[in-house]
Amino acid sequence: MESALKLMAKLLFLLALIYGYYGEPQDLSGKVFVIPMETSTSHVKLHSNISKPISAMTMCQRFNSELERGQSLFSLATQSHHNDLLLFKRSNGIYRVHIKDASLDFFRLPDSKNEWISICWTWDSKTGLTQLWVNGKRSARMILKPDASVTGELSIMLVQEQDSYGGDFDTSQSFVGDVTDVHFWDIVISPCEIKLYMEMNRFTPGNILNWKALQFTIEGKVFIEKGDFTSECYNY
Repeated sequence: MESALKLMAKLLFLLALIYGYYGEPQDLSGKVFVIPMETSTSHVKLHSNISKPISAMTMCQRFNSELERGQSLFSLATQSHHNDLLLFKRSNGIYRVHIKDASLDFFRLPDSKNEWISICWTWDSKTGLTQLWVNGKRSARMILKPDASVTGELSIMLVQEQDSYGGDFDTSQSFVGDVTDVHFWDIVISPCEIKLYMEMNRFTPGNILNWKALQFTIEGKVFIEKGDFTSECYNY
């Protein structure tokens, strides 16, 4: 009986390693998701508690990658639109955003490979105004999909672009590197809050996705490791 229980415990542990973690929210302060190689399968699925339509949003994250090709940073799909909200880095300093399959590009933003990039993306459907902030510098505001909203059951992915709801990943679009500090709000947070985030200072965590209380599922070769910075570096 005892050996059977030990075997069951080992099987549960292996399942957790293979299929990821999804249960109580986890505090990932000072931790990073490490994606060491390009694949068409490895990804992080984020679980949110939002049920109402999204008519405004801010998404922030930090990442570090040596790739110069295009790669997906944040992908939110519904059954009706696989690119409901997509942030895609085309190359150094060039980012593309998609809202309900419409898209536009932001150019000459301050970043380079092999360094930590802090990025925030905002959008308000009332006006359609959308904007990127990269390492404390902001883009010009542009208009994309005014009077729209994101409705339906959400599928949120890091490091892969969803070409269909929940899947159909492309290796050539996959992210390779480290990702941390992912937050998502259902409002456009203030420039002051974005500046605090950029400076790793005290800010109000995301009310939809919060790195300090994150529910997620890992699949494939994605690892959770200590970051280049310790938890003592954080003031929020």
